Amino acid sequence: MKVLIPSSLLSYTKAPEVDASGATLAGLLADLDRRYPGLRFRVIDEQDRMRGQMRFFVNGEQVFDINHPLQPTDAVYLVQALSGG
Repeated sequence: MKVLIPSSLLSYTKAPEVDASGATLAGLLADLDRRYPGLRFRVIDEQDRMRGQMRFFVNGEQVFDINHPLQPTDAVYLVQALSGG
């Protein structure tokens, strides 16, 4: 499936869109980490929770559970939330 990568993670993938596979979002992130070591730690914390600054979208809908099931035809978007003041 296609995964869109935010600019903050391009140092890992070198491309704004990559292919990956997984039956769940967690599986997809594991596959991405095998291909691009260190990427998963940037989006998932030590307690296996989504980092606060990251947002995950599957087919345009925000997902809050890393165990969310995926289909091979899904489009997954990793988005880094902006903060500041």
